[in-house]
Amino acid sequence: MLQAEQILENFDLHQQIIKSELGERADQVLSMLDSLGENYIMSPASGKSWYHNAFPGGYVDHVNRVVECAAKTMRFWESMGATIDFTRQELIFAALFHDLGKIGDGEGVGYLEQTDNWRRDKMNEMYVPNPDLDFMLIPDRSLFILQKFGIPMSQKEFLGIRLHDGVFDDANKAYFFSYNPDSRMKTNIVNILHSADFMASKIEYDIWQRSGGSTRANTQKTKTSTGQSVKSSEGLSNFVKNL
Repeated sequence: MLQAEQILENFDLHQQIIKSELGERADQVLSMLDSLGENYIMSPASGKSWYHNAFPGGYVDHVNRVVECAAKTMRFWESMGATIDFTRQELIFAALFHDLGKIGDGEGVGYLEQTDNWRRDKMNEMYVPNPDLDFMLIPDRSLFILQKFGIPMSQKEFLGIRLHDGVFDDANKAYFFSYNPDSRMKTNIVNILHSADFMASKIEYDIWQRSGGSTRANTQKTKTSTGQSVKSSEGLSNFVKNL
């Protein structure tokens, strides 16, 4: 779990990234965040604690980490000879909003707290998807919310968001498996963002484990058993200055 101070600190960093990296779209994006309100700040990043960041404020914490991982991954890929065929702003934009659909549809929330204590204690299920929302894949809902607020994006940003789950999502196979060179993926933004998201999620799982998390049935919640809150990576607070 995150303490209230860390949630606010993460959101402040989130806004700093938007202001410094999104150029002329920054004001429009910040206006969207104002409309989405507390739900945006307090949403978890998943429903089960052994997935990643299944706690209040987990969404923003996760997104900030993906942004940092994406920037570092891009530099590494470039140093190894990969073609960087997109701008830094395109990568940061896609990283910021790859999981936007997790907060809901812009009106209803994406997750509801699990009220079944047995499922919380035995299955580590902290949240359940909001059953009142129309079913959408998370990337599709992310793109829906952005268009709902009239926020423009490039084709590469669209592809980065839409395909960030890589081949973990069967719906993406047509994009990744091609028998014709003309229909192969033409941009590396998808590969880099997918790598960054996977990396961030695994890091968050490791943080959860170090903080006392376990998939074994237990009668105590993680926070009460450890007395500690999950912290962002030490380098995260310096991201804006060092990007």
